Amino acid sequence: MMRRDRLVLVATLMAILSADLYFILLPKLRSIVRGSGQFCSCGHSNFTLPTLEGLATPQLFNWTLASTLTLATTTDPAHGGSKLGNLFAHPLYNIQTPPLEPEEKLLEGKQLMEYYRKKVSRWERNMKLYRELAAASNTTLTQPKVTFDPDASWLKFHLGISRYALYSRDDPAIPRLLEDMESMSIINADYTDDEKALKGSCDCTKVVKPSGHHLKLALKMKNFAKAMFKPMRQQRDDVTPEDFFYFVDFQRHNAEIAAFHLDRILDFRRVPPVAGRVLNITGEVLQVTHTEDLRSVFFTSPAKNTCFFAKCLYVCKTEYAVCGNPDLLEGSLSAYLPGLSVAPRISIPNPWTRSYTFTGREEWEVNPFYCDNIKQLYPYNSGNRLLNIIDMSIFDFLTGNMDRHHYEIFTKFGDEGFLLHLDNARGFGKHSQDEMSILAPLTQCCMIKRSTLVRLQLLTRPEFRLGDVMSESLRGDPLHPVLTEPHLRALDRRLQKILRVVRRCIRRLGEDEVITKDFVRSQSATEMTETR
Repeated sequence: MMRRDRLVLVATLMAILSADLYFILLPKLRSIVRGSGQFCSCGHSNFTLPTLEGLATPQLFNWTLASTLTLATTTDPAHGGSKLGNLFAHPLYNIQTPPLEPEEKLLEGKQLMEYYRKKVSRWERNMKLYRELAAASNTTLTQPKVTFDPDASWLKFHLGISRYALYSRDDPAIPRLLEDMESMSIINADYTDDEKALKGSCDCTKVVKPSGHHLKLALKMKNFAKAMFKPMRQQRDDVTPEDFFYFVDFQRHNAEIAAFHLDRILDFRRVPPVAGRVLNITGEVLQVTHTEDLRSVFFTSPAKNTCFFAKCLYVCKTEYAVCGNPDLLEGSLSAYLPGLSVAPRISIPNPWTRSYTFTGREEWEVNPFYCDNIKQLYPYNSGNRLLNIIDMSIFDFLTGNMDRHHYEIFTKFGDEGFLLHLDNARGFGKHSQDEMSILAPLTQCCMIKRSTLVRLQLLTRPEFRLGDVMSESLRGDPLHPVLTEPHLRALDRRLQKILRVVRRCIRRLGEDEVITKDFVRSQSATEMTETR
């Protein structure tokens, strides 16, 4: 009897020990092994990076690493101690893809050249007409020298747009394009197309947004490159007033510049190239415009500065003008995307858009399970669209931009295309405030791309650190310093908050549910109907 009791006791103890080993000790050992070989915990967090195995494994094509899978943790002397250089030399930023298939490129070279040669011919016809009119009225017309260059950087930029990004990581056309926008002579200035669409149809007394905040110009360079100019509205150390709603906030030219650099550092590559520039608004804008509407809004202030304002776009008042000193005015120049006639794109409401009234609230602001409904709707119920929305929310949270009411995609790529991160001028307004509601897509959906997560973790490490690499990247812009030190430190603080949200999601749902592979092929609406 005693032997049987002992046998039962021993069996019970063995069962308990086996359970402890399987459910407690073994998972811990796996976690230690997984976190020790290639990734560190990065900072004070106890959340380790996912293993490189399966990293960003696309189902549309196979990626191969250009170098070793081991993460470099020491400074590479070849880059002179540059944190930014070391970051871009890192294996996570050197994932090589096979050559793109023709259908994965936005534009075909011959088609694009034919399109722009027609635009050049139209420009030459218009210039001939202007010369004839000037001669008839005994007016001297200054015409700058223009040259259409088939190898121009802006054409190379357009030809480099693919299904996955606006440009490749090592595209030599991008630094060339930035240099061109910083220095190339301007041959024409005009209002932008969206401002022209509003002109004549707006009742200025019934629009909440003050006008001058949105004043921008379309500038054409001597090689027919086109860029959007947003003028300086406030000083670097000015912050958004506490009483301002997000929809009446200033648009900041330096925020556009910083957003491009941040987007590149995060390896999204969804913001068109942006460079800072100081313009002589008399010689480089007023004297080259052929648009009477724009010429008529220039005036000289009592301080003898040259100023201009928006003409009945939102508010038709000179107090919303921007002024040079006396003629010099700094601003941002954003490279134009290909024209809509050759590369159509559509604007889609953001599911997490905010209410643009003083009292309204959207469903996502009151329903914590809002994402469950979004996941049932096309096109967010398959593929990468929802994951791209979450990427966009992370990007906007880092910049502090609350004004993301729409997003745009190229129609050619359909549901497989990336989201364009356009119009970022309302970022970097409050360095001391972190608006957690911007992260609602991440906090409510608890999903994140594996590639996005590992890069965010990488940017917390001392040898990289987001604020430091941003500071180094922005030093190359002519308007340096673009951001003040408090804004750079805010980037590091916000990055830690993003990772805390991810950790909470993983504790609640598990790593497999939260961290997803990239480039999951989506189903079309027709395919889903057939499946049902």
